[in-house]
Amino acid sequence: MDTTVSGPNSPAPRRALWRRALGDRPDETLLRLFFRALVGLTVLVVVWDFHERGQAPASLPNADPTAPAQAPAVPYLPSARPDKAAPGEDRPGRQPDSELRQAMTIELLADGRLEARGTITPGTAERFKAELEKRGSYVKAVVLSSPGGSVADALSMGRLIRARGLNTRVEAKALCASSCPLILAAGVKRTAEPGAAIGVHQVFAAPQPGGPHLDGAEGMAQAQRVSAEAQRHLVSMGVDPRVWISAMETPPQEMFYFTPEELREFKLATP
Repeated sequence: MDTTVSGPNSPAPRRALWRRALGDRPDETLLRLFFRALVGLTVLVVVWDFHERGQAPASLPNADPTAPAQAPAVPYLPSARPDKAAPGEDRPGRQPDSELRQAMTIELLADGRLEARGTITPGTAERFKAELEKRGSYVKAVVLSSPGGSVADALSMGRLIRARGLNTRVEAKALCASSCPLILAAGVKRTAEPGAAIGVHQVFAAPQPGGPHLDGAEGMAQAQRVSAEAQRHLVSMGVDPRVWISAMETPPQEMFYFTPEELREFKLATP
């Protein structure tokens, strides 16, 4: 005997519930669900990637993704040896940090002095070259006030200074740190006035956002190439390579400030 009960109040078969969940076209519904899951997974990957990038050490952006980069240009970092060389934290009249953090400005002063003040950003060397060409032989000396920045641009600026036979100077209460001494070293005559803060520390290589990723080994290899180029530059300018040895021994969070005696001994300042 058939005992199946049918009618408006009878429960729907299980297959009918499954079809109602997926609709009349279950294949299309499943594809839509898979696509939405894939989009959600992509969003999660992108968010995680941004999070990982945020944990990486900050650096100034470079026009060339593989160009050497300098540790962030922070004015008046703590001294690596405060007992011998003070960074001038409390010196009255020193240039404000906010001004030094700005992109480098290049301004012509009296008596043939060209002042380069602020952070050395990618492209600074090109602007510096254009200013020298515009001023011709009037420029005799470059006055520096910088917490550093792009190593590649600092090296290029230094080569331009030596090629033109210019002098370099760091005035009293001014700062020339990180990659800035690479420019100072290029002067035919190099002057560090009493009270000037001149220091170096380690550099590291980091790509610009969107550039190729450098793992630990690649970053270390690039930093070593940068240090080798900086040492060759100093030697070619007649400066003792011990200047860069001091840089390599000092972490980016600190600064190795030279004493007046060391500036003369290492020939970073000429008599």
